[in-house]
Amino acid sequence: MPTKPRRARKWIREGFAVAKFNDLGQFYVQLVDEPSGSETQPIVIGIDPGKLYSGIGVQSSKVSLFTAHLILPFQKVKDRMEQRAMMRRGRRNRRINRQVAYSQRAHRQKRFSNRKQRKLPPSIRANRQLELRVVKELCKVLPITGIVYEIVEAKGSKSFSPVMVGQKWALTQLAEFAPVETRKGWETSQLRTQLGLHKQKHQKGDAIPATHAVDGIALACSAFIKYESFHTAKAYGHQWTGEVSVTVASFKVIRRPPISRRQLHLMVPGKGGIRRKYGGSTTRHGVRKGDLVSSPKGIGYVSGDTEKQVSVSVANWKRLGQISSSKVQLIRRSNGLIVA
Repeated sequence: MPTKPRRARKWIREGFAVAKFNDLGQFYVQLVDEPSGSETQPIVIGIDPGKLYSGIGVQSSKVSLFTAHLILPFQKVKDRMEQRAMMRRGRRNRRINRQVAYSQRAHRQKRFSNRKQRKLPPSIRANRQLELRVVKELCKVLPITGIVYEIVEAKGSKSFSPVMVGQKWALTQLAEFAPVETRKGWETSQLRTQLGLHKQKHQKGDAIPATHAVDGIALACSAFIKYESFHTAKAYGHQWTGEVSVTVASFKVIRRPPISRRQLHLMVPGKGGIRRKYGGSTTRHGVRKGDLVSSPKGIGYVSGDTEKQVSVSVANWKRLGQISSSKVQLIRRSNGLIVA
């Protein structure tokens, strides 16, 4: 359970615990021996899913423990899938000789009918998988007792909303970590008002707690306060019951490293009609793209390489510079997350 920093330092100093960080950049201590007790407080995760951004909050009845702003890979995956289809059509066009009769062309027979599919689109699946990854990491260090998930009810066709598509699949996956409850958007708004939390409704791409993480906290608080009816001899109506304390919590901006997957070649040929290889996570210098490294220009992530240099970028993937491979020191291997 969360403890005071003074007590945690004492445990480390006296050898009762070791200091560690998880993949979300959370600092925690792991006890060496069995703990003296096993009582824990109820802790709930609130998830506000979106198309481009999601908010996550972790709350107990006494304190807010964690907030996060997730930058979702929806648009990047969508663009790359379209590019992949374009390259595939180009390869088939070059392979097929259109000067011969249709029956004699090098067509591959279809292996299955792709006109009716029930799988999730890759862009939406990538969004939900990033949320699941964060929940998985939180469950490793916190005794999560429940998850509150905001659902979307789109009017009209139920297939056009990228947030609504895949909700049932996401709820099924989350149920493997803890019991899941759902809330609607208007319920989140009421909770936010009751708790006195401010939400920034313009410029929703700003990586601040007031855009999406605040909804995660409000959803998590719904496990501790309820809007219930009451009836007495002289009055009746509805009122808020329960007690929860919202405090300042650590805030993280989380995204996937935007690394291109390995491709056979570039779309456009170079000089002489030669197409060079493109993408992949490996480099020529013993480090991989997404690795956290130390360099003379600062700490950053490996984002590319040349024959003698390594490209180092900060968390928003803006390049610090191209640095000689001999001056780059590995801190931590890539875990598939960029946390700032």
